[in-house]
Amino acid sequence: MSVRVVLADDQPLVRTGLRVLMADTPDIVVVGEAATGAEAVRLAAEVAPDVVVMDIRMPELDGIEATRRLTADQPDVRSLILTTFDDDDSVYAALRAGASGFLVKDMALEAILDAIRVVAAGDGLIAPSVTRRLIEEFAGRPEPVPPPPPPPSGITDREREVLTLVGRGLSNAEIAGELCIAVATAKAHVARLFTKLGARDRVHLVIAAYEAGLVTPTR
Repeated sequence: MSVRVVLADDQPLVRTGLRVLMADTPDIVVVGEAATGAEAVRLAAEVAPDVVVMDIRMPELDGIEATRRLTADQPDVRSLILTTFDDDDSVYAALRAGASGFLVKDMALEAILDAIRVVAAGDGLIAPSVTRRLIEEFAGRPEPVPPPPPPPSGITDREREVLTLVGRGLSNAEIAGELCIAVATAKAHVARLFTKLGARDRVHLVIAAYEAGLVTPTR
């Protein structure tokens, strides 16, 4: 089954470029395009995509607010943020709003397609080392990041250990090796963390680990 994608960017050239790049990819189909965040939200309600590739800076409604509305109104639709990364201080806010990952505008085609597939499959941890760098970048800036709450309550000591390792960017297999448990057990712990912390995917577990002080930015 193909991944259904909506492209949301106020620059027609960017949307056209992405659409052309995806045209020859049989498992990804573009089902709509939007030039504003508000249009992206309306279109997503109409065509029910799996993923919205969402620019942050758009007129009428920016990508952060559009992502927040998608998360609240259409939780099955994943938002994949399109950014320049190096100069965009809004990425962390977009992830907090419910985005499941991010794309950098100069990424290679295969990396873009892989990111879309990963997010559509329900796993927001795109390129663990890059995701970790992103979280560290914005967790280290006091202005856009609220004060961290107390460590999560209602989770077991083992789940706290697993959350810490997720925050460090480890995969389920790596967590299993670190804790000397079966991969299936590690996966089960991660699944319970999703439920207990209300996280949509691994990106948001990473954020939870940083906000709880379980993982500290290295910079």
